[in-house]
Amino acid sequence: MTVPVVLAGARGHGRRHLDNIRRLQDQGAVRLAGICELTPLAADEIPEGLGTPEQSADLGALLDSTGARLAVISTPIPTHTDLALTAARKGAHLLLEKPPAPSCAEFRRMADGVAAAGVACQIGFQSLGSLAVPTILALADEGAIGEVVGIGGAGAWARTESYYRRAPWAGKRRLDGVDVIDGVLTNPLAHVVATALALGRSTHEEDVTGIEPELWRANDIESDDTSCVRITTARGVPVTVAATLCAEHPGEPYVVVHGTSGRITFWYKQDRVLLQRAGHGPEEYVYGRTDLLENLVAHVTDGTALLVPPASTGAFMTVVEAVRQAPDPAPLPTAAWHAVADEDRRVVDGVDALVATCADTLALYSELGATWAPPKEVST
Repeated sequence: MTVPVVLAGARGHGRRHLDNIRRLQDQGAVRLAGICELTPLAADEIPEGLGTPEQSADLGALLDSTGARLAVISTPIPTHTDLALTAARKGAHLLLEKPPAPSCAEFRRMADGVAAAGVACQIGFQSLGSLAVPTILALADEGAIGEVVGIGGAGAWARTESYYRRAPWAGKRRLDGVDVIDGVLTNPLAHVVATALALGRSTHEEDVTGIEPELWRANDIESDDTSCVRITTARGVPVTVAATLCAEHPGEPYVVVHGTSGRITFWYKQDRVLLQRAGHGPEEYVYGRTDLLENLVAHVTDGTALLVPPASTGAFMTVVEAVRQAPDPAPLPTAAWHAVADEDRRVVDGVDALVATCADTLALYSELGATWAPPKEVST
């Protein structure tokens, strides 16, 4: 059965969805029925082989006219909830890009509305489609690295200063009074947070009992670009994630499962796993991945379980909410970073090692002696 699909947001990150829809269309799984954009795509913006899908700026009208059963939503963060609910009311199942919403209130409004409409919703954390995830969980359950004592996550990426000028909402905490929360932990490197929580078996809202965010920025933006967070879980396994968009030498983000007799490192974009344990040499594996749109199609056509339903991102959304409610990110002192003019970006000195140490020790920036993150006062 070929399932008609509409894509809302086909430029920027949406181009990846266009390419993926083309792949699945070639397999006969889906058909691109429509594109929802404020400005229609030109012919040369649509990958060859996708034909001439109907285009409209009105998602509801497009779903009506095309009869699409699936909607992929890859639009600015503040639009996610309303567009998801529009699609749900039209009976369309959803692949909703991460972060699913800029606040817990908007997330609940979306999730409740989707559930009431009786449609399926998949949240676009692609890393959670990796076959490495269940394998790592099984290794941990088998005691391969002893007792799991913590999860660390690290992401050291680079983004240009022009990256923050690409759209009105980029790098914003709020825009025209509406929450955006486009920070490093909640959007560009949100996968590190979500994957760390998944490997800590703490994915639901009730699995989180405390959150300590530290938000900083080197760029001239509202949101954070160099931050860390420690999440206390009901299971008693802490999760600490550190991330920056001002890396000295950008590298692959990863998550580390720390055990009493070993560790498992997961480079989630590569589906690559390194197992290090007492009494054994290092073992490295590369796994396959289930595409989330493909999984959604299988769910709709034959009942295959969804990999990332909204409830499984509840814990991630508590982190988004903590970031939203935290004081605005503090600007780093000018002595802490330098501009790389020919790369149009700012670099925080020593941040690569700092991010890695956070993931390795489960400590926060303020606990690691970063000169720009003074130790927190402890009340007595």
